[in-house]
Amino acid sequence: MKHLRTGSQEGSGSNVEVLMLVLTRKLGESIAIDDHIKIVVVQIKGKQVRLGIKAPPETKIHREEVYKAIQDQNTEAAQTDLSTLSALANELTKK
Repeated sequence: MKHLRTGSQEGSGSNVEVLMLVLTRKLGESIAIDDHIKIVVVQIKGKQVRLGIKAPPETKIHREEVYKAIQDQNTEAAQTDLSTLSALANELTKK
């Protein structure tokens, strides 16, 4: 088991140093996170590793690029100005 220093936390605006736990696993081996999440190496093909994740249904699991897209959309939605929302509400009440 190794700890890897990853520098400052991306997008946080702070210089808090983040440590990453680095583990080595073989095909079929797993990693447990708390009592409810299990990550299993199900396939290794060239430079790709396929992971299986067992977690409670309420656990949100996304590939990082999908997670970032969701965060960007949420940020954009939170910055919508009130006149746009008001105009939309007026359009919806016309029907």
